[in-house]
Amino acid sequence: MIPYGRQEITESDIDAVVEVLKSDFLTQGPMVPRFEKRITKYCGANYGLAVNSATSALHVACLSLGLGVGDWLWTSPITFVASANCGLYCGAHVDFVDIDPRTYNLCPVALEKKLIEAEKAGRLPKIIVPVHLSGQPCELREIYNLGQKYGFKIIEDASHAIGGRYRDELIGNCRYSDITVFSFHPVKIITTAEGGMAVTNDSELYERMSLLRSHGITRDRNKLASDDGPWYYEQIDLGFNYRMTDIQAALGVSQMNRLDKYITRRSAIAKRYDKYLSNIDVMVPWQHPDGNSAWHLYIIRLQREKTSKTHRQVFEALRGQGIGVNLHYIPVHIQPYYQRLGFEKGNFPIAEDYYTEAISLPIYPTLKRKQQDRVISSLISILNEQ
Repeated sequence: MIPYGRQEITESDIDAVVEVLKSDFLTQGPMVPRFEKRITKYCGANYGLAVNSATSALHVACLSLGLGVGDWLWTSPITFVASANCGLYCGAHVDFVDIDPRTYNLCPVALEKKLIEAEKAGRLPKIIVPVHLSGQPCELREIYNLGQKYGFKIIEDASHAIGGRYRDELIGNCRYSDITVFSFHPVKIITTAEGGMAVTNDSELYERMSLLRSHGITRDRNKLASDDGPWYYEQIDLGFNYRMTDIQAALGVSQMNRLDKYITRRSAIAKRYDKYLSNIDVMVPWQHPDGNSAWHLYIIRLQREKTSKTHRQVFEALRGQGIGVNLHYIPVHIQPYYQRLGFEKGNFPIAEDYYTEAISLPIYPTLKRKQQDRVISSLISILNEQ
């Protein structure tokens, strides 16, 4: 089976982890801040907070921006559920903005229309979470300008996008957002096994997220109400155990040595797919001229009007030939939990149409040319079958 994505673990990665295992620190030691600095230096942000998952990063990001009961968070329906769930964790309401039919990202035109109506109804969002699906950047400048007009904050869900660029600058510099979140799950661009990070240029947001990461406890002598001795600490908020370990951080630091190489390799694989799939009955991913994708995913769409094969038939036929395709994602609003909140099929038709056609093909740095050839020939053969 050729998976749709997989990690690469090298001897240098193993050595980095073993070195930590032999050290005095396994949890929050020197490797976590080293990893944070490595990420922030790379993407050009001022502060980075490593946590145990991107979901945790989204949660503390929302809390640091003051999201709470009665507020609204809007995001894309084509994303993993965590991009929406983070709002519910805070007691807020969640809604969605339909996607752009070419990029599959949150559509700024649809966003503006929805904001106009929300302003009339007195239900403007406090936070927008644009998702860089597959690693392709959202139209951040347009979303940022709407934020300036309508007063919402922006959290970039860049779980797919470390190493990607928007307007010739690396994603994560927070030029057009308050906070950017990365994921280091094994199938992402780099991995810490599980893990995530929130980056920001705002020191107050960073301090707030830092507090929430570790039980709401501080040992900062300048912030303590009293001081009973050098052992003393205070819980000043209700926080969580969202810490990343030094073991994970060591893996992340080692993986960062190959990040640019990974992006180059993923881009080459994507271009080769483009070359061989552009003349068959699928749509290859369209790329916005303002962005350079990190190519976490390579998503094709079946041209249903040109093929007799159904979406399911093509998907299952590829799986049957040992091609581990996947589908990113089922629209969040049609999940049973969200339907119980009042959402229905038909609410976001462009996202739902996308769902009936999308297939994620294998793409990862160690994918061999022979394996990619097998993916391409299998897809062409399946579509040509009568």
